[in-house]
Amino acid sequence: MEAGPQILIVDDDAASRKLLARMLSAAGYFCRETDSATDALNRVHEDPPALILLDFKMPGIDGAEALRRLRADPNPAIAQIPVIMLTGHGESEVICLNAGADDFVIKPINAEVLRARIETQLRLHSLRMQLQLQNQELEAWRRNLERDLAAARLTQQALIPQKPPTLPGWEIAACYRPVIEVGGDIYGWLPIRNDRWLFWIADATGHGASAALLTTLAKLLFHHGNAEQEGPAAIMEAVNNDLRGIFGGRSFMSAMCVALDAKNGQASVVGAGHPPLLVTRFGRGTEAIASSAPPLGLVEQSQFAETILELNPGDAFTLYTDGLFGAAKNSRPRTTPTQLAGMINPFAASAEALLELMLKAAAPDAAESPRDDVAALVVRRSN
Repeated sequence: MEAGPQILIVDDDAASRKLLARMLSAAGYFCRETDSATDALNRVHEDPPALILLDFKMPGIDGAEALRRLRADPNPAIAQIPVIMLTGHGESEVICLNAGADDFVIKPINAEVLRARIETQLRLHSLRMQLQLQNQELEAWRRNLERDLAAARLTQQALIPQKPPTLPGWEIAACYRPVIEVGGDIYGWLPIRNDRWLFWIADATGHGASAALLTTLAKLLFHHGNAEQEGPAAIMEAVNNDLRGIFGGRSFMSAMCVALDAKNGQASVVGAGHPPLLVTRFGRGTEAIASSAPPLGLVEQSQFAETILELNPGDAFTLYTDGLFGAAKNSRPRTTPTQLAGMINPFAASAEALLELMLKAAAPDAAESPRDDVAALVVRRSN
């Protein structure tokens, strides 16, 4: 027969110890005995019991002092051993509980009451141990997640261009502010055929590592589409087809791109489910160019129509994600793209100044933290 939980009985009265041992052994417990609290403190390190029955009143170190020393043990497995104090009438149960007892039983001991309290304490101790193990596993998972997010953050930072291209007669400013370590926004620029530059931005569904992985794919697909196609509409169509082929419509992203001829200021705009492109005319206000197609990867055979515009000296266009006009974490309502366009100062002296004014207009309280990732890219023709 397999031995039950081990109980250490600590009582200087030999008759009481023997009675308790017979009672508990008959109930299936494995009992050990000692008449000294000092000896008990030594034994728990050699062979820790599942529970201790500790007499309150003993010569030398009494039960309360022994319990205080046990609870102060540097080994958590020893310090957390359940202890039921055995007290006589008139002895202070409050002292026992303040010393760290899990429960107490008053002498003369009722066998049924004692067994019930032992079972309760063993069950509670088991639950505490399970909870501690789960907390340790959760902490390990959290550390692993933080390492993964840190690696994802470094990867995504490597994907976000840090230095804009040098285009004579043009200024470029950009910002990227993820809600957490990584986000679902990405932008970029690359030279395309006929001496033009493609400026693009995308916003993947979701947040965190999964969205960051989708942004990695987005950059690869835009570069691949650029290598295979000529114009912005054809590039967007290629990206849409690739996304649709990979995910079958289960994942998608909004996107917008602008193909710019830096020599004459002519540009072609294509949007797919993305917030409108904002075109700021120097000294005259801001207009918006809406997307003409649904998000990339959502449907097959999308039609990507190009909108042609001409940028004069002082004019600028802004690519951004919806986090720019999303509400912060308070009661302030969301800013619409139309309202955002009306907030932009058409006399901004540079692309950087235009971006800063736009960010301030969208979130005037610097202490506010956004609900969504924020990315913006301003390209301005110098005066």
